[in-house]
Amino acid sequence: MESSSQAQVGMPSAAAGLPAPAGNRPEAIKAIPVRHWGRWVGAAVVIYLVAALFYSFVVNPNVQWHVVWDYMFKPLTLRAVAYTLELTFIAMVIGGVGGILLAVMRLSDNYVLSAIAWVYIWFFRGTPVYVQIVLWASLGTFYPNVVAGLPFTGIAFGSTPAGPLVGHLIIPALLALGLNEAAYAAELVRAGIISVEAGQTEAALSLGMSPALTMRRVVLPQAMRVIVPTFGNETISMLKTTSLIAAIGGLELFGRLQQIYAQTFQIIPLLVVACIWYLFLTSLLTIGQAYLERYFGRGFGEKAEAAEKRAAKRAARAVPPHV
Repeated sequence: MESSSQAQVGMPSAAAGLPAPAGNRPEAIKAIPVRHWGRWVGAAVVIYLVAALFYSFVVNPNVQWHVVWDYMFKPLTLRAVAYTLELTFIAMVIGGVGGILLAVMRLSDNYVLSAIAWVYIWFFRGTPVYVQIVLWASLGTFYPNVVAGLPFTGIAFGSTPAGPLVGHLIIPALLALGLNEAAYAAELVRAGIISVEAGQTEAALSLGMSPALTMRRVVLPQAMRVIVPTFGNETISMLKTTSLIAAIGGLELFGRLQQIYAQTFQIIPLLVVACIWYLFLTSLLTIGQAYLERYFGRGFGEKAEAAEKRAAKRAARAVPPHV
């Protein structure tokens, strides 16, 4: 009895916290993932329906794919695409510059400037773009002559008929699109400026920087992180909004194709051409927006571990190779 008890005392005990012999270790747990059969069935049904819809569209004889490919790269179509891009770019420049000015006025301590900016934004956001385009194209009906002078004094330095000004459709188109975009861009820029901590402005002012220089060199660069994603969406929206110029006879992409199918009655094929071009252009803008977001978002919203890995990789590339 003594020998057996002594043997038990001398043996290592798992209950005492000592490791058990290798031969007595429990097997590893075999974790079996839960099978979500419903997800796979739902995904298969959706893929089947999408494939059936796409197939029915491709084989539909009413699409007339030979007409689609015939007009896809015709010179008149390419000129319309270039005109659409030109309208989009110029309108966004007008909207961007005007939006910055309106946002600064909106945040100004001067109540007159703030009120003027608020009324501007209220008007252009409260009326449809389509209506604004028609109004600008009908400017000659409201004001037959455009007069440059001092209001309420009767002093005029010169005047010109309004008809020839709005006769070039690009002028009312740019006025309608650019001025309307400025109202929306003002709110985007204002949101970006508000997102910057007030301490940044206070620090810049304490260093002797003027308010204008502080806004240009300190606040706006940091606000771009918030402005760029939403402004990219506005650019994509502007590209599609240019199609409304067809209401006044504009010859951008949709207006040009609409003019063609009004004569040839090939409505569906030319609408498909317009859709393909709009999808292609918006895809390019989406890619550009992603790169801009990555550029202005450096150092924000990243996990510490991911940021450390990137810093380590940059440091490793900076070290010269051993000879």
